Amino acid sequence: MTRSPSSAISSSPAEATAGAAPAPARTAYLAPDGLVAELAQELGDIEFACDRLLVTPGGSHPAAWAQNVWLDPRAMPIASIADAARKLRAIQRNWAPYAPRFHRRAMLIQARLPSVSAKPLVFGTPAPAAPLGSWTLLDANTVFAAPNCTSPFPNGEAQFVEDRTGPPSRAYLKLWEALTLIGRRPGPGDICLDLGSSPGGWSWALQQMGARVISVDKAPLAPEVARLPGIEHRRDSAFALDPAAIGPVDWLFSDVVCYPARLLALVERWLAAGACRRFVCTLKFQGETDHATAARFAAIPGSTLRHLHHNKHELTWIKLD
Repeated sequence: MTRSPSSAISSSPAEATAGAAPAPARTAYLAPDGLVAELAQELGDIEFACDRLLVTPGGSHPAAWAQNVWLDPRAMPIASIADAARKLRAIQRNWAPYAPRFHRRAMLIQARLPSVSAKPLVFGTPAPAAPLGSWTLLDANTVFAAPNCTSPFPNGEAQFVEDRTGPPSRAYLKLWEALTLIGRRPGPGDICLDLGSSPGGWSWALQQMGARVISVDKAPLAPEVARLPGIEHRRDSAFALDPAAIGPVDWLFSDVVCYPARLLALVERWLAAGACRRFVCTLKFQGETDHATAARFAAIPGSTLRHLHHNKHELTWIKLD
C-alpha cells in the first residue's frame, strides 16, 4: 500500500534554507519506502520534506516509522561538486548519500568522498560502530547534511549475507536485523518461544544460535526445520497458550499474522504472568495503520518500537530485561 505525505508539507528548498543565521535546530526523519504518511502522522509538525525525508523543528524524539533519524542537520550552500565534497570532508569522514533529487550530481559528489563499505553484514558480526553521516541535495547548490544519525547503516538499510539453503523463507532477516541493532541474541541454554512460527524461518534462525525453541503454530513447519534438533513444534494457537502451562522462557518471539490489538492482549498476558524476560514481536498492520495500538506498545516500560529495513507495513516491538 503506497501512501503520500500530507499536502500541507512544504518541499520547497527555498523555505528550507531561508532565515537568519544561526540555523535553527532541526531533526530529519527518513521514512521507509511507501510509508511517508505513517511517519508524517507520527511527527505532526513538519517544516519541509525532501521526498521521504521529513524535517521537523527542534530536537529529536522517538519515531517508530523512521528508518533513520538525522540529528541536527544543517543546510550548506555549495559552489561546485568539489566544494560540496570539501565541505562534507571538513565535517567528518564517513557519509551516506540520500539522493532522490539531482541524483547524478549527488553521485559525483559522493565519488569525491572517502569510500564507505556497503558489503552485506555476516550475521553475528556487530553493527558498524564508526560515525556515519547522511546528506542530500535540496537543490543543485544546497547540501543538507547531518554528521550523526541513529542508524549505523546507510539510510537505515541493513543488509546481510543471506543463507539461501537453510531457512524456508526470508522472514528470518527481520529477526537478524532486530538482534543486530540491539546487540543481543539468544544463545545456548536459552529457551525461546516462537509464536506463529510456520513455515519456520525464525525457529530455524534461533536454532542456529544454539537456543532451544518451542515453535508454536497450527500450520506445519517446513520439514527441513521440523527435523532440526532443539526445535519442539506445538500445533497450537499462539493465543490459546497459557503462560503458566508453558513455564518461564528467556525470549518470546512473534511474527504471527494478526491485528495489533490482538497481539497486544497476548503480550500483556505474558507480561502479567512474569513468564518471559525478553520480547521481539512484529506488529502487522492490515489495511489502515492502527496508530493507537502502536502507541500502547511504545508506552510499555523498557520497550522500543521501530520500523526495520526488512519490515513491510509492520513495526517491530522489542523489550529487554
